[in-house]
Amino acid sequence: MSSAPHSPGQTGNASTAPAPGKRMQDLTPRAIVEELDRYIVGQKAAKRAVAVALRNRWRRQQVPPPMRDEIAPKNIMLIGPTGVGKTEIARRLARLAGAPFVKVEASKCTEVGYVGRDVDSMVRDLAETAVSMLRDEERERLRPRARENAEERLLDVLLPPTPRARPPAGAATSTMPPPPPSPELPADNATRESLRKLMREGKLDDKMVEIDTSDSPASFVDVFSGTGMEEMVLNLRDMMPQGARKTKRRRLPLPEALEVLTEEEANKLIDVERLQKDAIRRAEQSGIIFIDEIDKVAGREGGGHGGPDVSREGVQRDLLPIVEGSTVSTKYGPLKTDHVLFIAAGAFHVSKPKDMIPELQGRFPIRVELESLTDDDFVRILTEPENALTKQYVALLATEKVTLEIHDDAVAEIARIATSVNSRMENIGARRLHTIMERVLDDLAFEAPSLGQTTIPITAAYVRERLDGILKDEDLSQYIL
Repeated sequence: MSSAPHSPGQTGNASTAPAPGKRMQDLTPRAIVEELDRYIVGQKAAKRAVAVALRNRWRRQQVPPPMRDEIAPKNIMLIGPTGVGKTEIARRLARLAGAPFVKVEASKCTEVGYVGRDVDSMVRDLAETAVSMLRDEERERLRPRARENAEERLLDVLLPPTPRARPPAGAATSTMPPPPPSPELPADNATRESLRKLMREGKLDDKMVEIDTSDSPASFVDVFSGTGMEEMVLNLRDMMPQGARKTKRRRLPLPEALEVLTEEEANKLIDVERLQKDAIRRAEQSGIIFIDEIDKVAGREGGGHGGPDVSREGVQRDLLPIVEGSTVSTKYGPLKTDHVLFIAAGAFHVSKPKDMIPELQGRFPIRVELESLTDDDFVRILTEPENALTKQYVALLATEKVTLEIHDDAVAEIARIATSVNSRMENIGARRLHTIMERVLDDLAFEAPSLGQTTIPITAAYVRERLDGILKDEDLSQYIL
């Protein structure tokens, strides 16, 4: 049926979700669909397909090893116009499962020999995402211990340890053993604990301290990353010696210094080699790659087209081994894509899935067609999900002590206008709601700081007053709505 509009602030990083295996036994297909329903309206067929695909991953882990390696993921192709929730379904699924997730656009990939990103880069991006996820999880796990170490470093700054007494000049340096180090004076220990207590109670928050932090500027090799030269970057990185990490002195307020030192101490406690191996393993076993705009490379050769069209079938042929299962070199080690779940999506207005090369068609056995949006869908999108657009605007203006009361008739009118504009112009689905809501509340958002504490009702008449002039002018509405 329909889906919630994608919020620009949402990202693909699922670092806040539980790691795979912790709750996977509880994520039944029905539970997955119910969780997706909290954010995405309708599209039952697509939700069922991705829920079964995710559950099959847990089922595969319970199968004995010889059979486990033979069970390949059933890749999914989502077909439908823009703005109906294809990307959001995949993103929410990855966040729910705690899986490394990357979104790539097939139209940005080119055949080998052309300028642009090669298809292997999507696998390297997946490795980067997995490493970032695990690093965040490890930091959170090690945070209590890292904070204790950071406190000790700050206390050393606030109360430097007493220097050891040097032997007098000219004293004989015989074979006599050095005297045992004298224990710290009780008075100093009491002062240190007193400072620790004051620091934890926040009574030293105004104090400025100077700390030495590690400074690791990006090497010139990193400058070329992400420019389609990944293979060369990997080779250069192996050839270049790793320089010593420098320190940098910074003057910061004590709470900020504590946070900086906590992060630094957490990074020191992380076993980088083990983390990278675990990240590669997680990417291989639970990674999700979302390939958007797959229809843009669905052209076939022999049509007499020139220019960029000539590389379309080449991109498909480059994608084929990645989707079938191959090993890609990353800077964290080789990553096998045999069990990575690929979700492709496209509108397929001009081309059709049958226009793709047969081998690639066969690697996406599950096809789901997402439905276009109706008035009722827009009404549900505006009111039902936890991140509904109306709730976002109410919360934003509440920060200015302005209470928005968005009436049901106003929601219905916005939905009607969105459907009308989508039918007359390009159908961009639920994304049209962002444009219309911004236009309706534009003046109010601008004047809110000067209105003071007040309640403003938003009715159907208010919506029509703000939009009727634009809707009647066809030329103007094409630019504004």
